[in-house]
Amino acid sequence: MMLRIVNRVLLGIAGLVLLVTGAAVLTVGLGVDPPSWWIHDGRNDVLLSDAERTRWRDAGWWWPTVIAVLALLVLLALWWLTAVLRRHRLAEVLVDTGDGEGALLRGRALEGVLTTEATQLDGVDRAQAHLTGRRNAPEARVRLLLQSHVDPGDALRHVTTEAIAHARDSAGLAALPADVRLRGVKHRARRVS
Repeated sequence: MMLRIVNRVLLGIAGLVLLVTGAAVLTVGLGVDPPSWWIHDGRNDVLLSDAERTRWRDAGWWWPTVIAVLALLVLLALWWLTAVLRRHRLAEVLVDTGDGEGALLRGRALEGVLTTEATQLDGVDRAQAHLTGRRNAPEARVRLLLQSHVDPGDALRHVTTEAIAHARDSAGLAALPADVRLRGVKHRARRVS
């Protein structure tokens, strides 16, 4: 969840900076007089003048610093890209078979069992389960949509002692931590005349 928030904030900041810079360059290029603090004097001004380009040429620290900053930016961009593209769902669960080798159980199969069993609980209108974490230490995210007459405490107790416990035991896991989120069904009041 935290990665999603950081991703949205960084994308928003980058988009805002690019939008403002692009709009400012476009308006100056269309002939609008720029303010005195703007980096360009007018529509025929170049991005880097000869003096600006050769200003730090004799300083021995300049180019290594520029290359290091650009390399750092490339590494940060690659880290961000891999974090965004990384699969958030668990594809396989490693099941201990007792022979030292283990077996692989499809994550979607375990999610389907969790979803089906949670949906069959009394008062659950809809259920959805996702597995996250590592394949030798999976975690479950379960979302339940409860009918209006159901006590949330009872529903939570039933889903943890029945659906999640059965999934944990059937996969041979020592533990299956779960994040269970409950929501109630919204009913519209009918007008009686």
